[in-house]
Parts: sequence; C-alpha cells; structure tokens
Amino acid sequence: MERKPERLRVAIAGCHRMLKPDPGSHNFAAAFNAVPQIQVVAVFDRGADTRAQFRGCWEEVWGPISAYDDYEQMLEREAPDLVCIATRQTQHADQIEQAVQAGVRGILCDKPLATSLEEADRIGAACQEVPLLFALDRRWLEGYREVCQLIAAGAIGPLTSMVAYGLPNLINHGCHWYDAMLALAGDLEPVWVSGLVDDVAGERADSRRRLDPSGRGQIGLADGLVLYLTPDGAHQGANMNFEISGEKGRLFLFDDARENFIWLEEGPPGAGRMQPLEIAAGKGGWPAGAAMVRDLVEAVQTGRRTSCDVEQARRATEIGFAIHLSSQQRGARIDLPAVERGLYLQSFPWGNE
Repeated sequence: MERKPERLRVAIAGCHRMLKPDPGSHNFAAAFNAVPQIQVVAVFDRGADTRAQFRGCWEEVWGPISAYDDYEQMLEREAPDLVCIATRQTQHADQIEQAVQAGVRGILCDKPLATSLEEADRIGAACQEVPLLFALDRRWLEGYREVCQLIAAGAIGPLTSMVAYGLPNLINHGCHWYDAMLALAGDLEPVWVSGLVDDVAGERADSRRRLDPSGRGQIGLADGLVLYLTPDGAHQGANMNFEISGEKGRLFLFDDARENFIWLEEGPPGAGRMQPLEIAAGKGGWPAGAAMVRDLVEAVQTGRRTSCDVEQARRATEIGFAIHLSSQQRGARIDLPAVERGLYLQSFPWGNE
C-alpha cells in the first residue's frame, strides 16, 4: 500500500486576522486549510484572547494546536517545517532570522516586509537557502497572471510606458503596486527611482496618512522603460488601475483587474478599436491564498524558489523607501540599490505590538 506523504507542520505567528474559517484577505489559516499537505500545529500571539479564539476556530480542523506568547519558545518546542509570519513588520527581520536558525524549510511572510532597507537586507541574507514567500497576492491571481502572459506574448507589442493609479500609501500597500507593475513589465530589474511624498502636515498626529503617506513616483527599468505611479484615479470600491502602453496598442485594467479592455492600432496612425478583455476570475473569497500556499509547498518539496521570493520582496520594498529618499532631495533620481539603508519607516500598527 502506498503511504501518504506526511503533512508539513506549520506554526503561525500573529493570528489576529485568522479567527474565522471563511477565506478572505490575510486569512492565511483558511489558505492553509485549503491545501491538504498542511497541518497547523502551533500559534504565537501576544493576545491571550486572540490565541484562544484561534484555537476555538481551528482545532476542529487540525486537532490540538499549541499556543504560545513566546515566539522563540514555539520554534524550539514545535520544530515546524513552515512558519507563517503575520506580525507587524517591526518584528519581521528578527523573526525570519530566528526561524531560519531553528531549521524551518520555508517561510510565508505578510507585507510590508521591513521597517528599513537594512532589515530587508538581513531578511534576504537569511533566506538564501530557505524559500521565502512574500504575500503580494497579485502574483497568484489568475487575472494578473493572464495579463502578464498576454504582454509577454506581444499582444500590444513592446511596452513603451505604464501608469498605475490609486496608490494609497508608499509602504504598507504600496509594495503591492510596485510588485504588480514589475510583474506586468516582465520582472526587469528597477535601476532608479524618483518621486515626491504627499504633504501631510495638516493631518492629525495619529493619522494613517501621516504615518505612511502616499506620493508620486517614477521607476526606471533596466531596458529603459519608465513606470509611473500616482495616488490619482482612486475611486470608492476600486483598487489598482493600470494603463499599459505598447507599440501596437494599450491595455486598461480597472478595479484591480476585474474589468479590462484592450485597444489595438488598426489602419492609419490613431485608428484603432477598444474591446473588452475577457480574462479569468478567481473563485472563492481569496483565491490567491491557497495558490500561494501550494507554491510554497512545491518550493519546499522541489528545492525551487517561490513566485514572490527574496528578489521580488527586495524590489517591492526598496522602491517605496527610495521614493522617500528622493523626496528628501526634492525628487532627485535615486540609483538602486539605494545607498541609504538605515531610513526607518514604520507604517501602520498591525498587531502583536
């Protein structure tokens, strides 16, 4: 009789958004539950009530779950194969280093990655031999993947520019914008950044906009293509919007690629036609969640890297910090990698403070 492969043992750090069984953004427990190779065995959270709620929700699924208020103790006692880090980014560098030292085989880390580029460098160094999955979920959404394939296949010809609208902030959510643009552009290396941070002098001291403002920026890629970012164009209920120009036409992605159009040149210059672009829509509350967990499992089992690993995490993190550095110099061009690695940007409170 063929033996079933043993499940990978998972420990979760920071579970405050995983207290319900319904799939949804940042509910990594529900994403783990959708992948049969996974067994969640332990949870770390500094809130006793949060730990109790997590166990009450998930022990019926996985059986007894050990609960800890000490992260290092959890790693030592449970020896997990995978660690899911969903704490505030102020803790990510330390917790990832500790997990690698404890012998984990893979790490899923929520965004944003770090509070400085110096911390991002530490994470990259720690994960050279251990696959990191940085949870920028557009990498696994079917719609974005299909558009990337269309662009790569030459649907609108070589790219000439790209504009991303609705940038809400430069660090916490901005990393999603940067990574999606880089993926759409074929994952070429960004070589310079310039930009200006929004003036938030009139905001309350506790305002999220003051802690993590938005801004406008340009990202220069290795092939000369320039990507443009703006907070303009955001509408209630809509997320990312993109206008992608090529030598043969344009793509328009609205409401986080839920409604899309393609315009192609036909006949004399300026003549063309616009038509809806039918692309796949994921099913369920958060289809990217299970897809990213399967990606990490396969990376661990085969020795490959994930679709959003240390290199993608580095790029998506450095761009936001570089816009801040550029703004301090009145929009000057910042060549990458940025020399100033110690700039500290904390972004929003998240949990496990």
